[in-house]
Amino acid sequence: MSAGVAERAAAGLPLAFSVPRGTTPRIGVGASVHVPATSANLGPGFDALGLALAYGDELVASVTAGSPVGDAVLISGEGEGCLPTDGSHLAARTIREAWDAWGVDHSGVALSLSATNRTPHGRGQGSSAAVIVAALTAAAALLPEELRPSRDDVFELAARIEGHPDNVAPAVYGGLTISWGGEGDAAAPAPRGESAGGRAFRTAVLTPHEDLVALVAIPDVKLATALARGLLPEQLPHAAAAANSGRAALLIHALTAAPELLGVATEDRLHESFRAPAMPASAALIGALRRQGFAATVSGAGPTVLVLARRGAEADAALAELTRLSEGDGPTRIGAEGERVSWRVLEPGLDTAGATVNVHRVAS
Repeated sequence: MSAGVAERAAAGLPLAFSVPRGTTPRIGVGASVHVPATSANLGPGFDALGLALAYGDELVASVTAGSPVGDAVLISGEGEGCLPTDGSHLAARTIREAWDAWGVDHSGVALSLSATNRTPHGRGQGSSAAVIVAALTAAAALLPEELRPSRDDVFELAARIEGHPDNVAPAVYGGLTISWGGEGDAAAPAPRGESAGGRAFRTAVLTPHEDLVALVAIPDVKLATALARGLLPEQLPHAAAAANSGRAALLIHALTAAPELLGVATEDRLHESFRAPAMPASAALIGALRRQGFAATVSGAGPTVLVLARRGAEADAALAELTRLSEGDGPTRIGAEGERVSWRVLEPGLDTAGATVNVHRVAS
């Protein structure tokens, strides 16, 4: 079990879900999982808002009787050739951590995993959250059908492992999510009439407006989330916090009912300006787009740039300008170390399904 999960349990917050003693994974069964990439924060919704994008990662997992070679992972796409291919891989470790947390006896079995990674790593699109959610979804699907944890149980454990629910929530549920909880040692309050059941995190899932379009510009440089978070100040003026609170509230309205308000609703006071020195090309791109009235923000911790627009002429204009700015010379092409930054511009669409899984028999 990860340190985060263990610490939560020690704080009096055991998981709401567990299996009967003696439950084991199903040998000879495979699970094929798809998990969307995500964008968190969306401007002022720091550590709370997340949006699922319509591309992502695939994980195929199966269980065999114990093998002397142990767990094995085949990787294609992002991370191929540099990520571990044994039991130390994040997906393999997370599956076993989940089984530990749920009380599953997984001694004497080996994991076979195949990961197809499309979510860029280290660029603010929830790549680690995607791996964790895919692994937990697979871990659940490999149990006997009548004993599988719910999607809510998967979200709860994913949020505890990740530490922040804003990326894992849209990866699990799809759509637009608002997440809370995890403050101190108190469980997040449950809705009236519902037992908290040991849940430290909760989320509300909303449907984005049908005209909402998401565009992303992905640079060929990475930014570690820990580094980006370390740039944030410990205190902010009350006025800045109040302004951010108002924008975050307005952003929910803009994303679900009034996309014409996205420009003003995505204004941030909590994190983007403080992180700008670590990703000057992204900051320059966002500034140039916002000066033209486009709702441009940092995706997650960055350095990917997210643009939210209305379908039709506005989205077409935003895509054309995003492409022009990312291909031209100037500050949008100069990184923190003075290196030249190249951009990949995509219109991924939005995902409303979240993590999906198919369970199948594995040929012996």
